[in-house]
Amino acid sequence: MSLKHDMTGVYLPGDSTAVLRELAVPEPGPGQVLIEVGASGICGSDIGYIYHEHKGHRGVDGPAYRGVVAGHEPSGRIVATGPGCRRFGSGDRVIVYHIAGCGLCDNCRRGYFISCTSPQRESYGWQRDGGHAHYLLAEESTCVRLPDELSYVDGALIACGFGTAYEGLRRIGVNGDGDLLVVGLGPVGLAAGMIGKGMGARRVVGVEVSPQRREWADGLGVFDATLAPEPDAEATAGLVADALGAPGALTAIDCSGSRAGRSTAIAGAAEWGRVSLVGEGGTLETEVSDSLLHKQLTLYASWVTSLPAMAELAGNLARWGLRPEHVVSDRFPLAEADEAYQLAAGASKGKVVLLPSEEPGS
Repeated sequence: MSLKHDMTGVYLPGDSTAVLRELAVPEPGPGQVLIEVGASGICGSDIGYIYHEHKGHRGVDGPAYRGVVAGHEPSGRIVATGPGCRRFGSGDRVIVYHIAGCGLCDNCRRGYFISCTSPQRESYGWQRDGGHAHYLLAEESTCVRLPDELSYVDGALIACGFGTAYEGLRRIGVNGDGDLLVVGLGPVGLAAGMIGKGMGARRVVGVEVSPQRREWADGLGVFDATLAPEPDAEATAGLVADALGAPGALTAIDCSGSRAGRSTAIAGAAEWGRVSLVGEGGTLETEVSDSLLHKQLTLYASWVTSLPAMAELAGNLARWGLRPEHVVSDRFPLAEADEAYQLAAGASKGKVVLLPSEEPGS
């Protein structure tokens, strides 16, 4: 097929704006594929580490963002392949795992490119061009097949937020034996609620400060109850127990990344419960004896997911009949990226995504 020679990409100068620039459409080299981007999500880490100010991140010297095309949650269709590609070909629909690792270290060989510490490690949208453009040059090794039952928007959400939530829930073994407490109902928390239902949690209860986000979560048909937190974590735990009709949730996940949210997840967990921490930033402060030891709690922490688990999640969502795109509250064409980022950094109800193939007003 004939491809355009030029395209538009979104860049984040670090002053709370998103700017559009023209650049050449890249050509795939050995082991690489060229993807026509169908959807590209805006992640909370983009806001926290890049959009407002260029900040450092684990394993990176200096600012983590290298002035590249933004966006690390892409999904689309392969339109060209470079020499040596064997798994995927033109026309294949794919999700892009958002880190390209060295491929040789123990973490990479387990599929956890996120934890690669090699100087060769590059994140899409941070150190190499990402998905906020019409086309994306990706390593074939970072591609995950997108099931036919799922849309490109579904795929973009799986690429980061849903993958992060899934890993956190896998660690604590969510299943039909107990209930799930989700603290923080931003995009990752909404993902955790939806996936928790798919994994069989008997009841799913969410805790969220924002009335707007609670209202949005209530409309998804995922949560059995959504609660506003009390000033004290133990008081919030009492509300959770009342909603569940049980002394806490067997499994709990904090997606808020806040000290108060983590305290709520711990307080709301039942005896012998398992608590997952996936929210970035902040601190963890807890009384140990009554809160942890005497309740026999187990705490887990996870950072994104592995490539095999992401592929497993995509297949499970299709099998469960669940659509990640239902947590999306706002969609924008590429030309309106600045407005999209303003909303994502402000009062969005749910997930915000860019659709590079759409034109303004379409």
